[in-house]
Amino acid sequence: MTTTTRLLVHAISPERLDRVRADGSDGHGNVLQVFAASGKGEPLRCCLRYARHGEQIALISYAQFNHPSVWTEVGPVYVHAAKCAGYTTTNVLPDQLRTGPRVLRTYDNDDNMNYKHNTVITNEAELEPIIERLLGEPDVSTVHVRSLAPQCFLYAVVAD
Repeated sequence: MTTTTRLLVHAISPERLDRVRADGSDGHGNVLQVFAASGKGEPLRCCLRYARHGEQIALISYAQFNHPSVWTEVGPVYVHAAKCAGYTTTNVLPDQLRTGPRVLRTYDNDDNMNYKHNTVITNEAELEPIIERLLGEPDVSTVHVRSLAPQCFLYAVVAD
């Protein structure tokens, strides 16, 4: 009998983005600079889709952990310049960001990276079955989905 892991997808929290927008700074020393999206592949981490041409967006520095951790990395992410609806279908991988190529980084319950389960997807493979398999491992509690070449954070997935 095969069991399917229910997934819970996490975009950047709207509350964190509200603070960035209100402060006019990303908290890492960068002033919020708004520009029009080219529409050529800017993945928005607030609503987990690609920006449409002309949408007002910003490129900010973001750390996926909001608590002290040796695994905290700060990297560039695109977000809407103004508050958007966010990602509301959190039990489904985002349509536009559900296939490879990607890097899947795995973390245990203490947010320590689990190197042995990190996975590189070099083709257009569907990520869901791979993420389900990874979250089925007893020593994996979170999978960070990242772009392949620059390895920028896209979203996190946990078992629901």
